[in-house]
Amino acid sequence: MDKKRHFIYVILTQNNKLYCGYTNDVIARYKKHVEGKGAKFTRTNKPKALVFQKEFHSKHDALCEEIRFKKLTRKQKEDYITSNN
Repeated sequence: MDKKRHFIYVILTQNNKLYCGYTNDVIARYKKHVEGKGAKFTRTNKPKALVFQKEFHSKHDALCEEIRFKKLTRKQKEDYITSNN
């Protein structure tokens, strides 16, 4: 059985874009983004705030949800964040 924790998280950038990613440690991953060592996207779009995180039972479930989230429109992403907080 998988004992690790699996999360998707969403960062709001300083230029008002949303970035979604997967991790097993949200705080450490967000810190990497802030330090410019996270993803290429957050090196050019500086993080402003961690606005959402959701835990899943498996890595597969989390990654599937990350893909689904990334396909949403901006409005749908905002609604997802609001309805799941």
